[in-house]
Amino acid sequence: MRKKKLAAVAVMASMMLSLVACGSNKEKKDNDGGKNLKKVTFVLDWTPNTNHTGIYLAKEKGYFKEAGLNVEIVQPPDGGAEQLVASGKAQFGISFQDTLAACYASKEPLPITAVAAVLQHNTSGIISRKGEGLSTPKGLEGKKYATWNGPIEKAMIANVMKADGGDFNKVTLIPNEVTDEVSALKTNSVDAIWIYYGWAGIACEKAKLPIDYFAFRDLNPVFDYYTPVIIGNNAYLESNKEEAKAFLAAAAKGYQDAIKDPEGAAEVLLKEAPELDADLVKASQNYMKDQYIADASKWGEIDPKRWNAFYNWLNENNLVETKLPENTGFSNEYL
Repeated sequence: MRKKKLAAVAVMASMMLSLVACGSNKEKKDNDGGKNLKKVTFVLDWTPNTNHTGIYLAKEKGYFKEAGLNVEIVQPPDGGAEQLVASGKAQFGISFQDTLAACYASKEPLPITAVAAVLQHNTSGIISRKGEGLSTPKGLEGKKYATWNGPIEKAMIANVMKADGGDFNKVTLIPNEVTDEVSALKTNSVDAIWIYYGWAGIACEKAKLPIDYFAFRDLNPVFDYYTPVIIGNNAYLESNKEEAKAFLAAAAKGYQDAIKDPEGAAEVLLKEAPELDADLVKASQNYMKDQYIADASKWGEIDPKRWNAFYNWLNENNLVETKLPENTGFSNEYL
């Protein structure tokens, strides 16, 4: 459902060579402090953005080093973060609860576990040009929607449309090749796009593009699932429990810093990814500061009721190959 929209082929190729060379979990000498740090590889889900700021802050401010870790942050290969973490070439990475469903509901489930929620609530929904009747799901009838053609994606849209008196079969589906939501809407190449508001929604605000938007979690509480999450390799987690806890404790400090000082957090992200639009990063970071923990008791916490509610919905609607038992695929043990 979430195919990478931009392909940095050269970067990924060199990253893979680097991974092969360095191995999955060896000790590495820290050039600055001269002490031995444990090598940990963290793979992103996409190019750097404000979902990832806490990780970059933890590295920039030395929180990982204080935890005895040398963390390398890499971009994902074409197969995605899930495959790289499952293979053991990366110990941690970024994924999404809906994407993970297929990883677990198969004859050979991937050996990965969600160990922390990056954001506490689902910030995704459908965006459209303002005033064209798409402020509610029924308005998608007869409109061009850019789809990834994923079964979960389409079932969710069909669900909220039906509740609003609409018919998903009347939506015109076109392949999602959108790399710039603002341009796609301005040029009328599409009428509606599934976005994460903390990035694409903020981009529309910065561009002063009038929009209508509805969030899935506001229409059906079952859709308030966890997206994104940090995943870990199961064998690594079992054999390195204290190290995994140290990694997540350092990451938590990074995200807490991003909450306290969003402007400073934005500067760190821009230092790591100077190609990003500075105004967008700063505005997005200001939005995200209220999303990292929101109403949870602490950063990273996963509510079993919400996690299970979404997977139970997938089970009931036959959207997974095999049924997902309660509490599949997540753990709060390492927070």
